[in-house]
Amino acid sequence: MAGRLIYVMGPSGAGKDSLLVFARRHLMGEPILFAHRYITRPSGNGEEHIALSVEEFAARSVLGLFALEWSSHSLRYGIGIELDAWLARGCTVVVNGSRQHLQHTLARYPQTEVVHVDAAPHILEARLGARARESAEQVAARLARRAPFSLPEGIRCTTIDNSGTLEEAGHALIAFLQAQADVGEIREVRKVHNVR
Repeated sequence: MAGRLIYVMGPSGAGKDSLLVFARRHLMGEPILFAHRYITRPSGNGEEHIALSVEEFAARSVLGLFALEWSSHSLRYGIGIELDAWLARGCTVVVNGSRQHLQHTLARYPQTEVVHVDAAPHILEARLGARARESAEQVAARLARRAPFSLPEGIRCTTIDNSGTLEEAGHALIAFLQAQADVGEIREVRKVHNVR
């Protein structure tokens, strides 16, 4: 595939959604696309996604309309099959993914670039509490079961610390995405010259 897939992941409360919204707004007009997530949960709370019922999600899954899909916390998540078309057109595509699903993503897209967004434990706790999706006990349980993850050998991972201001971490993500898009353009130019 000619394009570049950027897989952004991190623990709940790390601020992935806010970072991606920030980057998307600042990168309008550039050849960087942000894949839609389909989730069996109503949209809102700063998270931009397309809400599907459980039944509609299942129907789309059976039809093969997801390039990637996974389950987490009793919800189903999917990235549409349009991802393949965008990559085939040479686009840099950003996906808001799951750490638990990374292995499956790498199996389908071996050249994936991985970005891990993280934040200090007390920041994660405060953000999870502010979302008001779970009780204090559920938040504590979620943080307690937060397990370290390991990357397969040979896979590079860029870490962005989102413990500080959104602007600081947001500009770090933007710089990374622009660099990846530039690498993709250079590679395409070389390929054209080699064909000639």
